[in-house]
Amino acid sequence: MVEAQSWTTRRMSNPRFDAAGTAVPTVIDIPGTPPHSSASSTGKPFFLSSPTVSPSVLTAAIIAAWFGSNIGVLLLNKYLLFYYGFRYPIFLTMTHMLSCAAYSSAVINIAGIVPRQHILSRRQFLKILSLSAIFCLSVVCGNTSLRYIPVSFNQAIGATTPFFTAVFSFLITCKTESTEVYLALLPVVSGIVLASNSEPSFHLFGFLICVASTAGRALKSVVQGIILTSESEKLHSMNLLLYMAPMAACILLPFTLYIEGNVLRILIEKARTDPLIIFLLAGNATVAYLVNLTNFLVTKHTSALTLQVLGNGKAAVAAGVSVLIFRNPVTVMGIAGFGVTIMGVVLYSEARKRSKLLNQK
Repeated sequence: MVEAQSWTTRRMSNPRFDAAGTAVPTVIDIPGTPPHSSASSTGKPFFLSSPTVSPSVLTAAIIAAWFGSNIGVLLLNKYLLFYYGFRYPIFLTMTHMLSCAAYSSAVINIAGIVPRQHILSRRQFLKILSLSAIFCLSVVCGNTSLRYIPVSFNQAIGATTPFFTAVFSFLITCKTESTEVYLALLPVVSGIVLASNSEPSFHLFGFLICVASTAGRALKSVVQGIILTSESEKLHSMNLLLYMAPMAACILLPFTLYIEGNVLRILIEKARTDPLIIFLLAGNATVAYLVNLTNFLVTKHTSALTLQVLGNGKAAVAAGVSVLIFRNPVTVMGIAGFGVTIMGVVLYSEARKRSKLLNQK
């Protein structure tokens, strides 16, 4: 570990960003790819078509890469924003989005993982832009919350996404679920209540802004299902990322310049004396894109349900790793509350699956 370094912002910057903080992995939560989508004439990109690699080994490697990238970007964000002293979470998120745009273009146009799709109308463009705006709001709230609450508590709150998804789905589309599904949401909420009451580092503003971030992710998921339902407007997940990422970067640019001061000038001056910052930012942005790429690959080689199950495990592992590395205090009741929430999410997933099977009969 290195000692925290002081970064000086200009006079119009937000003093809240002078406190220690971190950021969450930047992931665009997009639905799984339809089975009929192909990457090339062989159905696989060139780097996944080797006959010498067995399917089970390939799947295990992809899952390992998914875990590594998700937890790795979290630890890199924490190191950059807290220990290294780069206290600009909005700018960091913007670099993630620029990275996603650049890598997505290379993966689609050069590697050929998926065929290129184009935006066909102004209406479709505005729909994608609205999704990008909701996504930016969610990410900024999530990054800001971690200046006030520890990573482990943030992960616990983030696990309540299914609750907000059910709420927004009912409010916006009037879609109702079975009684079993709604009952499964009770431990999701009660676990967070238990964890909040026993959290040693509880901060009301940090808690509320993290809840807003979680609600924003759920809102984006519901809105995306509504506005991109037409067959002519549906985009492959990687193509959607290709268009959303630069839009999100453009939205974030004025906010980082206004709230975080002249961060570009500060970064250039810092790089002259410490070139390590460039490698850290580039590595962090690359790992952030790998989170999205491995999300797609896990879904392609397993299923969306497997990705959901892995997500539950990742939240617990990430919380545990953050406690081990960053030593934030936890209590037995807090751990129990997190466990209850995760159990509720698992029950919710199983209840949703049974409900869908019953509806199909």
